[in-house]
Amino acid sequence: MSLFSFAEKYLAVPDIGKSEARGAAFGMMLYRLDAKHREQSRENVAMVFPNLSKSEQENMVKEMFRHFGRIAADFVRSPLRTNDELIANLTAYGSEEFYRAHGMGEGVLAVTAHLGNWERFGHWCLAMDRGITCVGRDADDGTVQARVNALRTQNGMGMISRGNAIRQILKLLKDRQMIGILPDQNSDEAYIPFFGKPAGTVLGPAVLHLRTGAPIIPCCCVRVGVGKYEVHIESMIIAHEGETAEALMGRINQAIERMIMRAPEQYLWMHDRWRNARREGLL
Repeated sequence: MSLFSFAEKYLAVPDIGKSEARGAAFGMMLYRLDAKHREQSRENVAMVFPNLSKSEQENMVKEMFRHFGRIAADFVRSPLRTNDELIANLTAYGSEEFYRAHGMGEGVLAVTAHLGNWERFGHWCLAMDRGITCVGRDADDGTVQARVNALRTQNGMGMISRGNAIRQILKLLKDRQMIGILPDQNSDEAYIPFFGKPAGTVLGPAVLHLRTGAPIIPCCCVRVGVGKYEVHIESMIIAHEGETAEALMGRINQAIERMIMRAPEQYLWMHDRWRNARREGLL
């Protein structure tokens, strides 16, 4: 039995409280065993939150690992989650902006981060009768990737491999569809402030908006209790006349920062977001 299959069997139980508790324990096991990501998380949290005490920073790191485990459990449990369960345990803020963006007739770019529970946001979109296709990086293991995609698409969510995305995205936007993008990963395309520090940033969402006119909606889904979530949708981002892709991504980064501050312990601090900026001597 593979590790992923074992995780599915152990974490995907009907009782959401038990599932989350097992996931949190799994997250703390990773905290103890995965020194690389534990130290990277500590470094990032210390840089972004220098005014927190060492103990407060460490508590945030630990809670991030617990959250990571809970969300992993929720993900493998998703075949058990119905639309009725989802809607009964989720409050949406800004949904009027969500529908206003869809009413513009240009497709929609839903931009978020590795924060909270993106899979639940995708399920919510589908429950609201608004399909979404997400752009993601493939797993190294093809068997695991196939199972992950099967879980993601079971309720109708589409998936596009990040390496072969542009042509498919443009077609979907032309067909007035919604594309989900998480542009908060390290890149070497441009160096744009993120929490006040230059960070390697992709330009894709800005370039797609400038090319197609599809409005950008910053959005996130954060956990607020056992099995309970909030969707937050910010005001649409539309390019100013003559605005460059770099300037537009600066505004997107600011929106992502605001969303992270809703629940900073639910952000994936273990990712080396500023790696290329350090290599370029910008930090």
